[in-house]
Amino acid sequence: MKTHKENYPLISFIVGFLVWLVATLLFRIAGQHFFIVDNPFIMIALYIILIPALGFISTAVFTKCKLDNLESIKSAAIMVLPGMLLDTVCIQFFEKLFPNMPEIYSKTFASWLMFAYAIVLIFGLLRKKQETKN
Repeated sequence: MKTHKENYPLISFIVGFLVWLVATLLFRIAGQHFFIVDNPFIMIALYIILIPALGFISTAVFTKCKLDNLESIKSAAIMVLPGMLLDTVCIQFFEKLFPNMPEIYSKTFASWLMFAYAIVLIFGLLRKKQETKN
């Protein structure tokens, strides 16, 4: 049986897909209640919340799989791929996929998504060198 370290590409992909799926469903069901583009305080809070939330998720994957620095970068890239690919469709068909939010929100939504993907990549790039335990 393969270890977490050997399976990290698959684990990273699955985690990335699940984060995308949960976030997309959350926006589809209740986005109008918390993604309020007209309120700068809420929007700033949503951007700021991404940093610890996605940092925790990505770091948990890196740690659980015992990844070194280069593997963490690869894992981060793999984690963001499913969402980046699927969100191209979500943005293109925003008004159909998110009928609870005005179409004008699509630009801010796309910006927020790009920021989210950048956060995961930054956590992969800035991962501190892990000490090896014998």
